[in-house]
Amino acid sequence: KDRGHTLFLAGGELNPAYQSFSDRHAQDFVAGFRPSLSVLTVVLVATFLGVSLLVIVTPGQDTALTIRNTLAGGRRSGIFTAVGVVSGQVTWALAASAGLAAVLLASQPAFTALRLVGAAYLVFLGAQALVGAFRAKHAAPAVVSRPAALTGAYRQGLLSNLGNAKMAVFFTSLLPQFGATFWTMLPLGLCFAAMTLGWLSAYAIAVAKAANILRRPVVHRLLDAVTGLVLVAFGLRLAAER
Repeated sequence: KDRGHTLFLAGGELNPAYQSFSDRHAQDFVAGFRPSLSVLTVVLVATFLGVSLLVIVTPGQDTALTIRNTLAGGRRSGIFTAVGVVSGQVTWALAASAGLAAVLLASQPAFTALRLVGAAYLVFLGAQALVGAFRAKHAAPAVVSRPAALTGAYRQGLLSNLGNAKMAVFFTSLLPQFGATFWTMLPLGLCFAAMTLGWLSAYAIAVAKAANILRRPVVHRLLDAVTGLVLVAFGLRLAAER
């Protein structure tokens, strides 16, 4: 046959004419998938945002702590609590993206210790709220300077989130579903933290706006008792989980 129409040449080599033809079609084939890959990326990001939103808006210990501190110290105290919570989330996002959180989960003693310490801290915060709710009506409140109060609110949010072992499980389970490298997982974790900051800050602002009603002695003491019980319940549940 003519050399130009022969698929294989003598010696079994592919005819260069067919080679160039196959290369062109391979490039066209890959190019045809590029829009589909873009659509897939958008779908994955939208799915991540949807899952994150469901998790964030579900009331939990971070929400209870933000409400408690907003009632105790006002809007700024609630927002500082939210910033502390988000700082903890950013730490977990970094750890999960770098694979450190997976190492923690693989070490059962370390994970159990973190879980119990976090549970104990939640019970402590809940007990504080309960004591504040049931103390004598006319007991003089402790005088705390504004900067110290805000620092304390931030610290409580940070320690509460860092001591929540479920955050390690959550980020280690969620982020790898949508990213495969440090630089793809970390932005997703930061996005989750930013959404949390917006949600908890909105909670703090809403509670602060209702301060005239919520800070009436009877209502305030009732809310202190409820948030205290909620925090203690979250702590006990965290300690009991395996």
